[in-house]
Amino acid sequence: MPSLKEAVAKETADLLDRHHRLSVRELTMKFEKGFNTATLLSNEVDILSIQLSKREDELLQQKAEVTKIAASLKLASEDAKRIVDEERANARSEIESAKAAAQRVQLALEEQENVSQRTGKQLELHRRFEENDMPLYELVGLETLGSMLRIVARNNEPVDFSKRSIQWFRIQPNKGSKKEIISGATKPVYAPEPHDVGRYLQAEIECCGQISIARSVTHVDHAAGLADFVEALVRSPETEYNVIVLQVNGVPQPADSLHVLCIGRLQIRLAKGKIVVAREFYSSAMQMCGIRGGGDAAPQAIFWQPKKDLSFVLAFETTRERNSALMLARRFAFDCNIILAGPGDRTVW
Repeated sequence: MPSLKEAVAKETADLLDRHHRLSVRELTMKFEKGFNTATLLSNEVDILSIQLSKREDELLQQKAEVTKIAASLKLASEDAKRIVDEERANARSEIESAKAAAQRVQLALEEQENVSQRTGKQLELHRRFEENDMPLYELVGLETLGSMLRIVARNNEPVDFSKRSIQWFRIQPNKGSKKEIISGATKPVYAPEPHDVGRYLQAEIECCGQISIARSVTHVDHAAGLADFVEALVRSPETEYNVIVLQVNGVPQPADSLHVLCIGRLQIRLAKGKIVVAREFYSSAMQMCGIRGGGDAAPQAIFWQPKKDLSFVLAFETTRERNSALMLARRFAFDCNIILAGPGDRTVW
């Protein structure tokens, strides 16, 4: 049996060995716990790195999209500026064209007036009052398309026609002097139009209950080469004319209101640039004729009513274009079984 001293020594050694084993185990546990924590932190760092890399890619993509949008906006701005510059240039061009056309029309009107004054001749009266050997009035001017017939006093005295009532008529030859009223022709001047070709023209002037008559010596004739010119135009499906809109529904328009009148086989179109002002197929509601209200521009102007409640007064660059437009439109309308004439016209041209 061991002594007490040996027993105490053995017990002490056992306690020291046990304490040593417990210290190693705690250290191992603490190391493992620290290692796990470090592993967890490393994983979190890796996750954060991945997220940061993804966010960086997103930011780079957003930056590329912003750059692309900025480039598109810059291109759109440049296109808008180019369009504005082109529209300004087109507007300047149209204004210059309108001014040039207006000047040409004005020069043509002045030339026509000079020709009328130079070539005016006295006409003999076919019908005289029973009580007078000579008529009170006569017509001066050429009986041809493009001219202007004017009522004047035979004794060359000035006459105030505003105090007299005037009405123009067409006289059918070889039909018992049948006369047809020219509706709206109530001024001292009248510009013959293609409907008048082959007919005499007569003006009746009423004053104080007495009617005086002035009548053309011969019938109205075509201008030289006009018929052949129209026949050449008929071969084309449509013909365009530069015109100035003088009135819309009786309301005067700016003098530089330049338009294009297109006369086609089935329809007539009036446009200003790319904007269509009026476009109508030939119909019984459509009317077209020479201007009947007088004025210096009458030989170059027409009245056009494409439909009810819409009418235009259009001035052409020359009398030749005005008369060819009337003849061409009536030719195409006739091919569509439509008689295209003016207000109150009853007979075929």
